[in-house]
Amino acid sequence: MDINKKLKELENVRMEGNNKVFTMYLNTDPADPDQQGGEWKIHFKNGMRNFEKYLEEANDKEELKNFQLVKKNVEKYMKENEQQQLKGIIVFATADEVVWYADMVQMRLENEFYWQETPELNQFRKLKDTYPKTGIILVQQNEIKVIESYLNQLEDTLSYELDVEEETWRVMQGPRKGNSATGMGSTNLQKDNFEARYEANQQRWYKSIAPKLDKQAKEKKWEKIFVVGEAASSKELEKQMNKTVNEVIQKNMLDHEESKVMKEVLG
Repeated sequence: MDINKKLKELENVRMEGNNKVFTMYLNTDPADPDQQGGEWKIHFKNGMRNFEKYLEEANDKEELKNFQLVKKNVEKYMKENEQQQLKGIIVFATADEVVWYADMVQMRLENEFYWQETPELNQFRKLKDTYPKTGIILVQQNEIKVIESYLNQLEDTLSYELDVEEETWRVMQGPRKGNSATGMGSTNLQKDNFEARYEANQQRWYKSIAPKLDKQAKEKKWEKIFVVGEAASSKELEKQMNKTVNEVIQKNMLDHEESKVMKEVLG
């Protein structure tokens, strides 16, 4: 999903009369202490019931009918996706389905419900601003792993390993093997020899991979870039890249699961 495109569409929505826009932000984060008992179901039920009760008391039958159509669609979506919950759910909807957007997001939300002429977009904008298209580059001597993230969700991964003998970075195929000091070459260099060679050549090695990373950042339209690795590796790679790096995190996380890396880097 292109959230920038969707945001522009929603900013132009303005309904009239009794055909209003429903907006819902619902906190479903299982890590939230307030959600341990599935309290989001209660918040959802209460939020819908409050609108229904208000419209019944206002004796606006047409608007009540419209809201109930929206309610039916939202309840269907919630039921179908109950076992796939992330941290939050965002919904924008109208009775005629001219507006219909429902998505589970990896950001904790504040519970909010609106029934008005325009969609309420504050938390949607926060999601866009907090978790734009991001490249996380993990570096560890002769290995580099790129994690692409969008809206705090994993988009793709790509790993490179240096063939030390040919001094060529290659895309790794298949599951990553344990870290070695030999790269993909057929030789059996001793660790001490590799360390000495690394110290002598790291600037040139990272200079040769940097254009590939810059190209990837441009093609994938990364809005933020993080380089993560031990001090020498991460700082040297940052220096060789033309793209601006938002932050260098001096921590070796190349062997960590992508979800753990994203949590550490993106919060």
